[in-house]
Amino acid sequence: MNEVGNSFRGVGNTIIDYIPNVLGALLLLLMAWIVATIVRAIFTKGLKKAGVDKAMVKGHMAKTKEDADSKLDSIGKILYYLIFILFIPSVLQTLDMNNVAQPISNMMDKLLAFLPNLFMAIIIIVIGYFVAKFVKNLVFSLLAAINIDKWFNKFTSKTGGASTGTARMDNSDKSTLANVLANVVFVIVLIPIITIALETLNIRSISEPIVNMLNQVLNMIPNIFVAIILILVGVLIAKFVGDLLISLLNGTGINRFSTYLSPDKSKAPSFDIANIIGKVVQAIIIIFFTVEAMNVLQLDVLNGIGEAVIGYLPLLISSLIILGLGLVGGSLLGNYIKQTSGNRFLGAVVKYVIIIIAVFMTLDQLNFATNIVNLAFLFIIAGLAVAFAISFGMGGREFAKRQLEKLEKKMEQENDKPNL
Repeated sequence: MNEVGNSFRGVGNTIIDYIPNVLGALLLLLMAWIVATIVRAIFTKGLKKAGVDKAMVKGHMAKTKEDADSKLDSIGKILYYLIFILFIPSVLQTLDMNNVAQPISNMMDKLLAFLPNLFMAIIIIVIGYFVAKFVKNLVFSLLAAINIDKWFNKFTSKTGGASTGTARMDNSDKSTLANVLANVVFVIVLIPIITIALETLNIRSISEPIVNMLNQVLNMIPNIFVAIILILVGVLIAKFVGDLLISLLNGTGINRFSTYLSPDKSKAPSFDIANIIGKVVQAIIIIFFTVEAMNVLQLDVLNGIGEAVIGYLPLLISSLIILGLGLVGGSLLGNYIKQTSGNRFLGAVVKYVIIIIAVFMTLDQLNFATNIVNLAFLFIIAGLAVAFAISFGMGGREFAKRQLEKLEKKMEQENDKPNL
């Protein structure tokens, strides 16, 4: 019985000796609750009274004042629980739970060492955001003051552009050139700020890849601006040259040849040869400048695409020339044969035969399924020849005889005419 009594007395003494530790832990928890409550109240109520919620709405960090208050309350709760976490190692050590408290204490030490970097990064991003926003509004105001959208629409022959005479950025102005350029400047200003904030965190496994990517973007920005300028200059030059060429061609009267291509001579032709040539020249100039802009970016994929386009462009131009000559030549020769022979069917046959040959030559020049195109052309010619031979050899001998007699009479009449 003495041993049992001694055991109970030992347990009781241990509990009595442990009571101060429990009381100390409870006092630490009470102190943590008081400190956390005070910090949350100072943070939320103090910032609200200072007008931070209104500043968040103006800075587009919150939609409404209630939304801003909700975000501040959420941050206050985070600080509240963070203070409780900071007291946990001390509470565990007070309870003589060092094995549990040591890992948590190490984690908290790292967290406390990281918090200044995190707060500094947040401050850098917030300040940088407002600086970038200020620069964006300044650039937009300057571009709106010089009315850049009006000049851009004038050079590109656009109508109905926004007359941005005021320095205000509304949702309706999102598609204007001034707003686009202002957003580009906003991103350019924000990129180095984000880079500095990431480097402040000192997390190399995360920051180094992102920083390297952002540095590459920053290095590409001058090339991107040069490429954009090249494309804009190309568009302006193409428009000037195209309009000048259209005016010169209209002065030469080239559109008169379009009447020979129209199937109905009583109606005006529905196409403008001068305008078509001018637009083709415009497209070629824009393609050259676009390819050069792609080369400026120094990206292997874009360089390969540009070289392929430039390499294929001569084939495309020669194909268009062949097709144009086929259409014009077929129409002229078909009309001439129809007028001289008086046979409309024969003229139509000659016209469409020449056009079909020109189409197949165009496809062959474009390297468009060359073998299939050649075989199809041979089959069509062979089929027409066989059909012609069968029709005239079996069922159309009398018709062929009459046509040949008409042709012979016409030739004799031409020979009997006196030479002038």
